[in-house]
Amino acid sequence: MNSGRRRNSFKAWWLGNMLNQQSTLREKMVLFWHNHFATEMKTVDNPTMIYKHHVLLRQYALGNFKAMVRAVTVDAAMLKYLNGNANTKKAPDENYGRELQELFTLGKGPGSQYTEADVKAAARVLTGFRINNRSLPDVHGEFDAGRHDERDKQFSAFYNNQVIKGRSGKEGEAELDDLLNLIFQQPEVARFICRKLYRYFVYHHIDEVTEKNIIEPLAHTFRQHNYDIKPVLERLLSSRHFFDAGNRGGIIKSPVDLAVGLCREYNIGFPGEENYVELYQLWFNIQTIASQMQQNIGDPPNVAGWPAYYHEPLYDKSWISSDTLPKRTAFTDRMVSNGFARNDKKILIDPLQYTRQLSAPGDPNKLIDELADLLYAVELPVEEKQYMKTAILLQGLQGMASDHYWRDAWNKLQEKPDDAANAKNVTNKLKNLLKYMMSLPQYQLM
Repeated sequence: MNSGRRRNSFKAWWLGNMLNQQSTLREKMVLFWHNHFATEMKTVDNPTMIYKHHVLLRQYALGNFKAMVRAVTVDAAMLKYLNGNANTKKAPDENYGRELQELFTLGKGPGSQYTEADVKAAARVLTGFRINNRSLPDVHGEFDAGRHDERDKQFSAFYNNQVIKGRSGKEGEAELDDLLNLIFQQPEVARFICRKLYRYFVYHHIDEVTEKNIIEPLAHTFRQHNYDIKPVLERLLSSRHFFDAGNRGGIIKSPVDLAVGLCREYNIGFPGEENYVELYQLWFNIQTIASQMQQNIGDPPNVAGWPAYYHEPLYDKSWISSDTLPKRTAFTDRMVSNGFARNDKKILIDPLQYTRQLSAPGDPNKLIDELADLLYAVELPVEEKQYMKTAILLQGLQGMASDHYWRDAWNKLQEKPDDAANAKNVTNKLKNLLKYMMSLPQYQLM
């Protein structure tokens, strides 16, 4: 029971980091690497190992990819999740040796021609690592020379028929570095990671032109900088291609992007740290919402991560289904209507406070234009904006066709805030407007 509570507390804390992040890519990249080096908390089932694995991803999120692969390989959580701790010279386990190549470095594309024999050879290289949990809380991976296969390891023509020389004693651990050097000599490593980054930040489809003009230059930058991640991101995210109008709104928001993004764009006020019980519960409420929409951070569905990031041909379209779409709308509606509460603390959208921050809230046309610019990554049709004005903001007002009816109601609210009837009328219209705007397909895009 305590382990489960610690897992929930960790997920709430992680969600809180996303909510409170500054203008940085770190949180976005921590989630990217969590999906890439996927582990499941329910399988690892050790809060200390789970947390240390997360710290590792956070440490290397914008650092060196090769160094991160090495650190992940000997990380206690990964050793448990993919049976690395059970991989011995007497009983080699191929699980991590396979995923190291197939999921973590080379992928399964046409340029990845490693063989089943390479998987077996990699597994033998990786024998001997185990989890040291003798001195809690310092749980960590370590090398046990007595469990290591000291024989030579032959690799295929894909790796130029190279042999990793078997080593004995503590020197056996150095075979891991030999293996990583072997893998990272392959140009496909850089291409594979750059394709994943492209699909994460830009668009799922990579045609021949994109491969040649975007992926290959990014991969060259990656190799040129010895697999440092930051130069690749700088090149991609500052490129004309990234800002091309045709790429705007090309990705369906993940559940985490939707839930966290809503809280950040409306500047939802959470309790202070002195009210940590209420704070963690409300963070956990948002995490649970994302989980119900099929993205449970800490527990992706399997070692490959969430299908939306890799599964052809749907990719991010798989976030939307007859089950998840109504849940998305129910969440956005709830944040406008009632929000979430814990004891005397509550989180919800304040439509009046949000609208007052806009440049011309008394002008229904400018109000809708500005909200559309803030909430959507794509242009909204003029007809849709006209419908919002007449059917929502002017609905029920005398004449309805004249903009001044909304302006008069808004100005009256500023001049006579104690007029309960008018305040209720304006507030309800703004609530209905925000609900409607967030129910549209455009709000699902980023």
